[in-house]
Amino acid sequence: MKGTSKAAEVSAPDLAMLAIEAHGGLERWKRFTTLSVHGINGGVFWGAKGKAGVLGDVTVTVELRNEKVSHWPFGSSDRRSRFEPQRVALENANGEVLEELLQPRSSFKGHTFETPWSDLQLAYFAGCAMWTYMNTPFFLARPGVESEEIEPWQEAGETWRRLKVRFPADIATHSTEQTLYFDQQGLLKRHDYHVEISGNIGAAHYVSDIKEFSGIVLPTKHRIFGLQPDGHPSPEPLVVSIDVDEIVLF
Repeated sequence: MKGTSKAAEVSAPDLAMLAIEAHGGLERWKRFTTLSVHGINGGVFWGAKGKAGVLGDVTVTVELRNEKVSHWPFGSSDRRSRFEPQRVALENANGEVLEELLQPRSSFKGHTFETPWSDLQLAYFAGCAMWTYMNTPFFLARPGVESEEIEPWQEAGETWRRLKVRFPADIATHSTEQTLYFDQQGLLKRHDYHVEISGNIGAAHYVSDIKEFSGIVLPTKHRIFGLQPDGHPSPEPLVVSIDVDEIVLF
């Protein structure tokens, strides 16, 4: 994990470690292997992909050691998704595979924001998105993930410290490079990325209503807007909203 320059380290604690501690600490995080969360999804994004309402009200199971995610129900109560970086599938209530897609990321080649998705493509996007969100900021301690503090950002009358993060190729996420914004206590405020599988559109992802679950501190309200070239969010439309509750770590 890359840190800031030696000069910056003298004046401020390492931001990656500060953030991990503020959200419950790595030692406590490592006690858990799985996270389950109930989510309500909204925003214009789902309709643009021809999938409005499919994942409107879901329970999501996220593995914390390996990158595996499941959404249920997936459009109907007798279907659930199974996501991992190199394979995505839909299963029935008995666990039988209804359809699957290998090397799913390659299926998005040439896509734009308006390109509709298949159910399997939706399962891939939702899987890698929720794995990223639910593992923030703890993925900063994973092997191969590099982070570097960059210049601070002024917003909402506050000064937020920022980390530029670079993910290794074996982690399926929105984009190789992403930016995390933290307040002075190390709590996450905002998360910027580009959705490579949807025309590389930029996203400014705001989080709030932070709560504690089994000693782990996680946001329960997510609001995602377009990201403008100057780094500010587009005021409208609301691209994606996610409200989560019933977070259980085990």
